[in-house]
Amino acid sequence: MLTGLAVAPSLANAAPSLAQEADLTATEIVQRAHAAAGGPDWMRPRSLTLRGRGSFWPQGTDAGRIEVPDYRMWRVYPAASTEAHAANGWVRIDATLADGSTYFQAAYDGETSYNQNGPIPGAQASREWSENFGFGIIRFALDEGFSLDRLPDDAADGRAMHVVRVNDPQGGKTLFGIAADDYAILWLGFSTARGWHERRYSDFYRNPGVSFVQPGRVRLYYDGVKQNEIVWTDYALNEDLPRSLFQIGG
Repeated sequence: MLTGLAVAPSLANAAPSLAQEADLTATEIVQRAHAAAGGPDWMRPRSLTLRGRGSFWPQGTDAGRIEVPDYRMWRVYPAASTEAHAANGWVRIDATLADGSTYFQAAYDGETSYNQNGPIPGAQASREWSENFGFGIIRFALDEGFSLDRLPDDAADGRAMHVVRVNDPQGGKTLFGIAADDYAILWLGFSTARGWHERRYSDFYRNPGVSFVQPGRVRLYYDGVKQNEIVWTDYALNEDLPRSLFQIGG
């Protein structure tokens, strides 16, 4: 009985906070997510260079695990975006195995898509990029032409989160999970030709003196099965990256 009496005041004090969270609109949640991620510097970066390592399960079984000790990405961001799952800006990904050989490369220079063998056909490229682009659309989610829906709250990795659906002007729908405590972007989900795609983000960090927040760990799933996990160990923001970097010769 005494324990119950002792707990009751803390529950009573928590009630207004819980009520306030329940009253948040989808727009307010996204606004808080933008601020928590770094504000304007995060919403409209010019470029991002990432270095880390990755683990891949291309067959979806642990027996087929491939370790990539050198995994890098270069990104030049678009000034605007109206379609979540279409290639935009410039992007390049290099995955190098321990013996120095190439596991894969992928790039897009704003017009042409490439892999380690050079340019690739448009239809194949469109499908591949539709499964890789999605996270960046939340940067533009408050722009004209977008709409937002607050969905039922959920949790990721034991962390309570608000779930928001971003409806882009081209008809795409992308779900984002925003942490209920610090508004970090923990999760996203969207439909692809390969199935339901999810990503989980964790181990967030900032460079000294920089507001931009980078997740240090990203896990990708299709239909609930983990396909790859990336650990980003360092990043560089707003470097001048030449377009030639995003073109791979055959």
